[in-house]
Amino acid sequence: MHYTFDFQSVFAAWPLLLGGTWLTVKLSLLAMVIGLCIAIVGALCKTNGPKWLRFIVNVYIELIRNTPFLVQLFFFFFGLPAMGVTLSPNTAALIAMFVNVGAYATEIIRAGIESINRGQIEAGLALNLSRLQVFRFIILKPALRAIYPALTSQFILLMLTSAVVSAISANDLTSVAAKLQSDTFKSFEIYIVVTAIYLVLSQLFSLLFRVIYRANFNYPEGR
Repeated sequence: MHYTFDFQSVFAAWPLLLGGTWLTVKLSLLAMVIGLCIAIVGALCKTNGPKWLRFIVNVYIELIRNTPFLVQLFFFFFGLPAMGVTLSPNTAALIAMFVNVGAYATEIIRAGIESINRGQIEAGLALNLSRLQVFRFIILKPALRAIYPALTSQFILLMLTSAVVSAISANDLTSVAAKLQSDTFKSFEIYIVVTAIYLVLSQLFSLLFRVIYRANFNYPEGR
């Protein structure tokens, strides 16, 4: 069997591929930031909130972690219009992504918070720090440092999972690739290039996270 590679049509569509890549990066970054905020609040509620609030957070976590991301995506895009809420594909994709990663990251951050020695918290309170200051300076940063690898791995997984949003016609990289494939029938060439782009994105995100770690968490253990 002989196959002649022809990347000409793929290279000719670079503007479309770059546009899809940018949307993938933008959705991923926004979902990471919003999801992290949700996770910090959720972890704080789980560790220090009243019983009814812990129950709500637990329901949210169990609901998201025990249902497929594709179903969650369809709920926001196809389900909400039945209630009078219509979202664009990109908006529905973003909401589904940060709701999903928020649930997983909540449990990761909760584990980090619970790893902090109780004596350090009591020492902070004894120094007349407010509970918010104790959480910010004594609990949150050491907890984030402890769970940073797991958290960043979850974020990179989120970026790769974003390929699923093409199912609702969000204009991400995978959606652009599918359109190009239907137009050119160069499946092999297109998906070689798309695979390479996702690989580069993963490496770039890993590099970004390493830079953030060195800038914020890279200090001696005894400090």
